[in-house]
Amino acid sequence: MNVPDTYYAKTGDGLSIAYQVFGAGPDLLFVPGYISNLELNWDLPAYAGLLRRLASFSRVIAVDRRGTGLSDRLSPGGQPPLEILMEDLGRVLDEVESERATVAGFLDGGYLCTLFAATHPERTRALVLYGTSASGKWSPDYPWQWKPDRWESFMDEMASGWGEQQFADDGLQWYAPSAYQDEATRRWWGRYQRLSASPGSAIALERLYSQTDVRHILPSIRVPTLVLHRRDDPVEPVEGARYIVREIPGAKYVELEGVDNPPWAGDSNAIVDEIEEFLTGIRRVPEPDRVLSTVLFTDIVGSTEQLARIGDKPWKDLLTRHDELAKAEIEQARGIYVDSTGDGVFATFDGPARAVRCATAIGGAIRPLGIEIRAGCHTGEIELAGDAVRGIAVHIGARVAAMAGPSEVLVSSTVKDLVAGSGLAFEDAGEHDLKGVPDRWRLYRVVS
Repeated sequence: MNVPDTYYAKTGDGLSIAYQVFGAGPDLLFVPGYISNLELNWDLPAYAGLLRRLASFSRVIAVDRRGTGLSDRLSPGGQPPLEILMEDLGRVLDEVESERATVAGFLDGGYLCTLFAATHPERTRALVLYGTSASGKWSPDYPWQWKPDRWESFMDEMASGWGEQQFADDGLQWYAPSAYQDEATRRWWGRYQRLSASPGSAIALERLYSQTDVRHILPSIRVPTLVLHRRDDPVEPVEGARYIVREIPGAKYVELEGVDNPPWAGDSNAIVDEIEEFLTGIRRVPEPDRVLSTVLFTDIVGSTEQLARIGDKPWKDLLTRHDELAKAEIEQARGIYVDSTGDGVFATFDGPARAVRCATAIGGAIRPLGIEIRAGCHTGEIELAGDAVRGIAVHIGARVAAMAGPSEVLVSSTVKDLVAGSGLAFEDAGEHDLKGVPDRWRLYRVVS
């Protein structure tokens, strides 16, 4: 999915509210926390992944509330009432011709969505709250929230540090400790703060949050409600979510493991899984992370000598052409090119016979270049981790290839046994010790 276009909805007082629309399915209004930037959201892979998952089962309508991101800024010190921010959401829904939507409030965006669901049940299909609370004010019956002096101290820190990388780093370490170790995320977070809100807008919205209390409207919510919260959320104590569930009739509560506040940090799939099941009745089956596969490794014979003989530039050109030919043969055999090994290729196949035939085809394709390859195949269980392929089967395949001679394709006994009836012919290449792999392995040579 490409980064969606950004559009603007006009409010009753003439301001412009930025929004994006992407995905297909029932409408889901995505209301993030008090700072946001619709376009920068896509620059962080973890955030983009969260949005893509939501878009896989809904038409997502994402907004930057007034005063933040790509929407119009507030006047200095301006604090729009909650009802005005809620009306902005309605304007966006009107703009995209959405009659009813699930309103999903993340962090303090939950205040807006709670008020919207209570005020406009006819336009609210369901209410989803993540990492939010019912009040920003401390009271004897809401003792886990900050007291006024703590809020003032925090806003003084914002006034003096907003926009500085050190302030952003300190905040991220508290706000999303599991993401703090990633340098790219730290750089993104510092830039995200600066481009999501000016110091005045950020403090104005934070002050509004600290003064808001929606506890009295919770019992009047009559739409299906899902409340999600991480048990060890460092920003919003989990007691706030438990309070909300007690007060909203029939609300469903799921308490998740985790030490992060933002939904894009930590295990965001666990959050989206719950939302998807709540809205569709279907829980997505996790993609398998371990599968049976045939691995193929190739290696150019005498690559060091070739490099010394022809020089760096011709050798680089030769490798480029070798890779092009090898990838074409892998694609033709319906395999998956995984990686270059420097002077060879690593690929996987869901059929061992196609892997063996691909190995011989690569050897024939590159022979006119004046080079030879050795190749090896093994079938076993591999572990999929994103684009990476791991597991003992990968090591065995690489070791089998290392045992091959020039223009030779070796396979493990597992491969030979699985391709019976394919028309492939083999001869016994003896038992061998494979470096780093237990036991002795019987290998077989492919016969043309």
